[in-house]
Amino acid sequence: MSREAIIKFEDFTFKYHSQKHPTLKNINLEIFPGEKILIIGPSGSGKSTIGSCLNGLIPFSYKGEIQGSLTVRGVETRDTNIFGLSKTVGTVLQDSDSQFVGLSVAEDIAFSMENDCIPLGEMKERVQKVAKMIDIDTLLSHSPHELSGGQKQRTALAGIMVDEVDVLLFDEPLANLDPATGKYAIEIIDDIHKNSDKTVIIIEHRIEDVLYKDVDRIILIDDGMVVADMNVHEMIASDLFEQHGIREPLYVTLLKHAGVKVTEDMKPGYIHSIDLSGVKKQVADWFKLNYKPDKEVTGNSILSVDDLGFSYNKKKVILSDISFDIKEGEIISIVGRNGAGKSTLSKLICGFEKGHDGVICLEGNDIVDKTITERANLVGYVMQNPNQMLTTPMIYDEVALGLRMRGVDEEKIDDKVQKALKICGLSKFSKWPISALSYGQRKRVTIASILALDPKVIILDEPTAGQDYHHYTEIMEFLKEINKLGITVIMITHDMHLMLEYTHRSIVLSDGEMIADTKSSDVLTSLDIIKKANLKETSLFHIGNELGIDPEHLVDAFISYEEEVRNRE
Repeated sequence: MSREAIIKFEDFTFKYHSQKHPTLKNINLEIFPGEKILIIGPSGSGKSTIGSCLNGLIPFSYKGEIQGSLTVRGVETRDTNIFGLSKTVGTVLQDSDSQFVGLSVAEDIAFSMENDCIPLGEMKERVQKVAKMIDIDTLLSHSPHELSGGQKQRTALAGIMVDEVDVLLFDEPLANLDPATGKYAIEIIDDIHKNSDKTVIIIEHRIEDVLYKDVDRIILIDDGMVVADMNVHEMIASDLFEQHGIREPLYVTLLKHAGVKVTEDMKPGYIHSIDLSGVKKQVADWFKLNYKPDKEVTGNSILSVDDLGFSYNKKKVILSDISFDIKEGEIISIVGRNGAGKSTLSKLICGFEKGHDGVICLEGNDIVDKTITERANLVGYVMQNPNQMLTTPMIYDEVALGLRMRGVDEEKIDDKVQKALKICGLSKFSKWPISALSYGQRKRVTIASILALDPKVIILDEPTAGQDYHHYTEIMEFLKEINKLGITVIMITHDMHLMLEYTHRSIVLSDGEMIADTKSSDVLTSLDIIKKANLKETSLFHIGNELGIDPEHLVDAFISYEEEVRNRE
């Protein structure tokens, strides 16, 4: 491997014109050809801004003041342009919708080749090859905007894979993917890295998922600065994750709960590399103290569906024979592969989609004749894509909008808005325009706008996507607190950590059918359910098998312990 850096930051500082202080501060960093780098950090740390500097969005689309030097292949980025940089750096953006340019998936994948005047025959061959590789070859005639979140991500990934670039930059590539598809995406990225001389840079919150495959270095960014640049084992064994509000791998958290001192010598960077030979008794003793069988949930029904079915036309069935009963005050997950029908189920409950078979009841009453507005008095819905919910230019006004439409007094509105903004980590942005926010921050605005309305049931579609561990915890702890007051919380999620830590019960969908309604620990330790629903076994499953502890019971003990810790705090 050549030691001449392909990317080099030297005393690099960047300040957006709209902001008072720099977002990036005195960055010194070298990335070498063929390296695979993971960049981590809390929301607002500047890690996505680094990505924007690499692909030319800064300074050519996002204007600001640059000090110092950033070179890509020896060329100062400020002296080139976006088109020139795109021939070296290919990017999959966090917000896939903003990346689409074609009327169909095939056109979108082929876009860069059309600009390069690639012959039509070669273009079609390359589109087919990459589409098949990432399992979207049956979607080539679809519009990108008709796709699920995961399918959109895969389309964006295909769009850069067909281009011959030296650097592949992935800005939160797992944000909208189900666990198994996310695992597959990491495999694809790893295969590309191993079978080519490309440099791979991944910016991601889901660290454990990225570390399913090896990386060369982890770079930690916070407050616009490089805090650490370490190998994987050194980083995971350090206390930097806790210091900077970043989620560490689940198995590392378990070992720490059990009093294990995680050291670099244990090779803890990957679940497949960690040496557990000296900690078996310690973990077993902790397990015996913390395993407690679950208590059965009782109470009045708040939401039930019976034999629910739905199709957009008679040929395409989206949901079939769905039945479940959710009690007042429960907090549950709805999980399953991309396109399984999870979001459609939520839209039927809220009235956004009509014409279903079967019965939906809220508080024991059939709501078939209830309007969207009438249902909204009981059910609040936070969509997966924040850009589809935001309607006003200013953050405060967006959170206050629903209250104002209900005629609430302005003094009460301010109290509710400020509380919601604080919970979602947005207090200091209350007077900001929404256009100045990142994708993850916009997500928090939409959650705040629903929390301000005090609904009896909240349905959240991927509530923590794009959130760092600090804001993830704030949001989930708030949802847990209002859940204690009797408000029912339903989360559609791909985040298996969220599912384990906060929801004892999960409803699992696959191809429009409900294949399980059981404890979350049962779901993530059943290989049959995991396979059918495109989930991914938790790393605790592997720890349990490795140490001879029943994985389901180990997961139950972990959930119980986590809950006790949060209650003490």
